[in-house]
Amino acid sequence: MAGHYKYGFSSSSASSSSSYSLSSAAFTSRLLLFLTVLPLTLACFAFILQWRGGITDPMIRWSPDPIGFPGMGSSGGSRGSDGHILLSRSDCVDVLGQSHSASFPYYRDWKFDYSSDLRPKVCITTSTSAGLEQILPWIFYHKVIGVSHFLLFVEGKAASPDVSKVLESIPGIRVIYRTKELEERQARSRIWNESWLASFFYKPCNYELFVKQSLNMEMAIVMARDAGVDWIIHLDTDELIYPAGTREYSLRLLLSEVPANVDMVVFPNYESSVERDDIREPFSEISMFKKNYDHLPKEVYFGNYKEATRGNPNYFLTYGNGKSAARIQDHLRPNGAHRWHNYMKAPNEIKFDEAAVLHYTYPKFSDLTSRRDRCGCKPTKDDVKRCFMLEFDRSAFIIASTASEDEMLQWYRERVVWADKALYLKLLKKGILTRVYAPMAIVQALRESGVFSSVIASAKTNLSKETFLESIKTANSSKSDSQETSRKIGNSGESQTTAKRILAYMDNADLPAIPPLSPPAPYYFDLE
Repeated sequence: MAGHYKYGFSSSSASSSSSYSLSSAAFTSRLLLFLTVLPLTLACFAFILQWRGGITDPMIRWSPDPIGFPGMGSSGGSRGSDGHILLSRSDCVDVLGQSHSASFPYYRDWKFDYSSDLRPKVCITTSTSAGLEQILPWIFYHKVIGVSHFLLFVEGKAASPDVSKVLESIPGIRVIYRTKELEERQARSRIWNESWLASFFYKPCNYELFVKQSLNMEMAIVMARDAGVDWIIHLDTDELIYPAGTREYSLRLLLSEVPANVDMVVFPNYESSVERDDIREPFSEISMFKKNYDHLPKEVYFGNYKEATRGNPNYFLTYGNGKSAARIQDHLRPNGAHRWHNYMKAPNEIKFDEAAVLHYTYPKFSDLTSRRDRCGCKPTKDDVKRCFMLEFDRSAFIIASTASEDEMLQWYRERVVWADKALYLKLLKKGILTRVYAPMAIVQALRESGVFSSVIASAKTNLSKETFLESIKTANSSKSDSQETSRKIGNSGESQTTAKRILAYMDNADLPAIPPLSPPAPYYFDLE
């Protein structure tokens, strides 16, 4: 009995143990199967979501004005049946930065046609005889950083039918030809009756250009005002604005932050430091620049002055007093190509601590001969002083006029090209030289995007010079009349008191025009 009981107990225990083992094995198998299937299921689910375009974000689904990621608007992303924006493949490419399209705050299409929705409105005016290979990158770079209006006073190659046809087709561009009518209008300018520009009258080459630029700037003020512009800048087509110091790479934003009581802002200039003698496209190939005295500690500037000049006459090859932007207001006038002034008051002026003008100075070897061919002076030390304001320009003109091709190239390599890598690396560490890559990247991106080829291909019509003159006749005639009247203050609508105040100010503050000036040399300052 006992044995039977014992046997029965043992049999029951064995059965229970066996059942437990089977249950445990089944559970383990199911768990392993679940852990295996779960990642596969999630992976398949993720693949399906990616293939379908993702799950709608509730914030986007119910938003009255859905907003996509950067790049989605310009690539033509479609909307689903529920109203939200579907991200296309091209959008993904743009967001990931793999597209060749320019990605900047004001990029919409190759035309960069802003109309009136950006404030403040910025206008650049220039006097140029360059070709499309220089003007187009210059224009569209500044369009990228927010410039909406351009006033181009053209002659030479820039005024040729092929070039002018392209320029006139670009939104925001106004082309002004140097015609007999324009010269007659400028011959009646009040500038000729005032003393501030008189020291530059009736001299050849650079002096003549300086006067012509001032007359063009005077006319540009009127045109800019008629267009509702807020700021005007005079810039050559071998110069680019570098709007450093802003949240965005934006000239418009930079100027919008200028206090309302400031009339003029100065951009110190940086000068290009070319590293090769075979540069073809300066805006796309040059990244090294020499910093302005105003952006350097005094001890750094003077302590490295000799090494920075490399045997040239001055710290910069050409000018060093920067360029300026003026707020459009009553009585504004040019004060030479580098500054603005006002007939009624001394302008309140500030200077930017970070933003600058990048001056591409003699960036190509061919610049030696092209500058020579624009001037008919004799290549003597005495005669070049009549033609050029700066010493390096004088030396370059003499070399280009008297030396052989090989001698010119050798001179260019010694005076302009920075071939000594050890030296420029040292000056980069000291802060005298700096690398600026943004303009290079912008211009390269514009070229790869087909912007330049698109604008050339789209130029199907050409405004003749006669048609253009008719279009500006009305706009300028009112200004000419007002200028004639302003010379005769007694016949204007102003009061006797205002007339006396204007005369008193002009007597006391008729400052001379500011020419291109070299940066300071060590012996002008006391180093403390």
